[in-house]
Amino acid sequence: MECKDVGILAMDMYFPPTCVQQEALEVHDGASKGKYTIGLGQDCMAFCSEVEDVISMSLTVVKSLLEKYHIDPKLIGRLEVGSETVIDKSKSIKTWLMQNFEESGNTDIEGVDSSNACYGGTAALLNCVNWVESRCWDGRYGLVVCTDSAVYAEGPARPTGGAAAIAMLIGPNAPISFESKYRASHMAHVYDFYKPDLASEYPVVDGKLSQTCYLMALDSCYRQYCAKYEKLVGEQFSISDADYCVFHSPYNKLVQKSFARLYFNDFMRNCSSVDNDAKEKLQPFANLTSEESYQSRDLEKGSQQLAKHLYDIKVQPSTLLPKQIGNMYTASLYAALASVIYNKHASLTGQRIVMFSYGSGLTSTMFSFKLNEGQHPFNLANIASVLDVTAKLESRHVTSPEKFIDTLKLMEHRYGAKDFETSKDISLLPPGTFYLTKVDSMYRRFYEKKTDGIVDGKIKCSNGIANGH
Repeated sequence: MECKDVGILAMDMYFPPTCVQQEALEVHDGASKGKYTIGLGQDCMAFCSEVEDVISMSLTVVKSLLEKYHIDPKLIGRLEVGSETVIDKSKSIKTWLMQNFEESGNTDIEGVDSSNACYGGTAALLNCVNWVESRCWDGRYGLVVCTDSAVYAEGPARPTGGAAAIAMLIGPNAPISFESKYRASHMAHVYDFYKPDLASEYPVVDGKLSQTCYLMALDSCYRQYCAKYEKLVGEQFSISDADYCVFHSPYNKLVQKSFARLYFNDFMRNCSSVDNDAKEKLQPFANLTSEESYQSRDLEKGSQQLAKHLYDIKVQPSTLLPKQIGNMYTASLYAALASVIYNKHASLTGQRIVMFSYGSGLTSTMFSFKLNEGQHPFNLANIASVLDVTAKLESRHVTSPEKFIDTLKLMEHRYGAKDFETSKDISLLPPGTFYLTKVDSMYRRFYEKKTDGIVDGKIKCSNGIANGH
């Protein structure tokens, strides 16, 4: 069974309705004005309240995708989850999601969770694509879920949190199809960000090293991607051959630096896309070693200025959701892709989107999509309609920094805990959202789904889902 244009047929996204403004957080933290908004390039940050977690977000987004695209749950043959938010050291998030499929009698679904910092979603996606392209494929769809709640201890990293879940349906004849021939990875052993303390959700972060590792991995992947493209196509590749560039976004400032880095790479490779004026301005940096170039503020600033006109066209459309929601770990790259689809769906057919995925520790891959017309319901216009980004962003509830910090303290206390009930305050959750009701004395987690039924003036909750029952 040969299949063409394997890739993303459908997408949906969920993020918590609770968020905090970065500007308000600056004031609360006593940070200098613009430190989070200009310095990090962030506007707003989503976070999970006590009734939400990576499992509830995943349950919500999977149910929503199946319903909005009218997918029979029996048609899913592989389900992979990418996440670095540890709920259980043995039981995968995928097993909770099986409840959506057991109801229809479909328990024949391959796949489990992939985890390595922010890269797990890409690992899950590649696994599903490889399955559809393999001789093992049985004709059913793959389903990828990227879900994370990014939280940090008090300090400079805290404003780089966020939370979301994204679901992607994988199959042939996709409007967002993989250019598998040019895929390039860079993997290495580094301690730039890791979570060794199993009693805490917070990572250990070496921010400066992590940024250098990110840019080093980007350089390596880009060089290999270009080499593979040039070998197969017989022409030089540069960023002018990408209509859009989408980066994993821990914070927007790093995305700006990353695109400027690709521009500098094109200069070093003597690409015709870099004009003579830019070549003259970058020439003083041509003899820097790689390490020196990562630390050079002058190069960073200069290349960003020179690349800005291209950044506004090729990158800026991808920044909508990451700037509004924050770092979503595994979901971050795909929220950036969703931003491009939402913003530009009417003009994407025939275009190329280059993607860069990075996970600390470290794992990274550069790959690209070719955008096709597709057929309803699997077309770009319908994906944009289902994503409904503006309405979702506008319906959020902005909370105070104090409330945000109180929530994090409660979650610290609850992390890994048992025998508690949540407040069940679901007033802010949209109908159809799953939420955590309790964790029993055996650590079993129980979820229910908020319905839009009104009974005696109260919201009626139904479809109780319990793990282990």
